[in-house]
Amino acid sequence: MNMKMLAEYLEHAIGFERMADETEDGPLKEQFQKQAEAYRKLAEKRAIQIGFRKPPPQSSQSSQSHPSS
Repeated sequence: MNMKMLAEYLEHAIGFERMADETEDGPLKEQFQKQAEAYRKLAEKRAIQIGFRKPPPQSSQSSQSHPSS
């Protein structure tokens, strides 16, 4: 159950991050980002409870900064 909750929190965080990336509405983007952050915090707490180390910080630019050769 703990691992399932961790996965669900991360899935929700990713979903909100995607929605934030896709909207141009500033206030809505901010709300999506806050929701994503809240789910990531829940995931971090759950991970610690089940014995995982703290995950590395999420970077939205890491997937976009690959140079095309």
